Amino acid sequence: MIQLSHKKLEVWKKSLELILEVYSITNKFPKEELFSLTNQIRRASISIISNLSEGASRKSSLEKKRFFEISRSSLVEIDTQIEVALKLDYLNDNDIKKLAKLSNEIFAMLTSLIKKYSK
Repeated sequence: MIQLSHKKLEVWKKSLELILEVYSITNKFPKEELFSLTNQIRRASISIISNLSEGASRKSSLEKKRFFEISRSSLVEIDTQIEVALKLDYLNDNDIKKLAKLSNEIFAMLTSLIKKYSK
């Protein structure tokens, strides 16, 4: 693997943890959700780290900010999808404790990055 600077960011490391947690909890979903809710949540989790990585590689502050905003939007998407999973009884509050903690941390970190590049 290439040793690039975005991999040193704490938010990148937390985003990788989030992906692992998302895959773990979505393994509990019914098999009929594999190509719908399971796939959607997993794709959104990968979108977070992908857009974060791409944004970190951009030169312009405006571009960086935009990719970080997309990354944060994907995190919000996961939050909504997890709410749906809870309502469908695929998960319970105990299932998502680590996910919720990571999501809150990542949201705060991305918001800080967005503010940093908004100046």
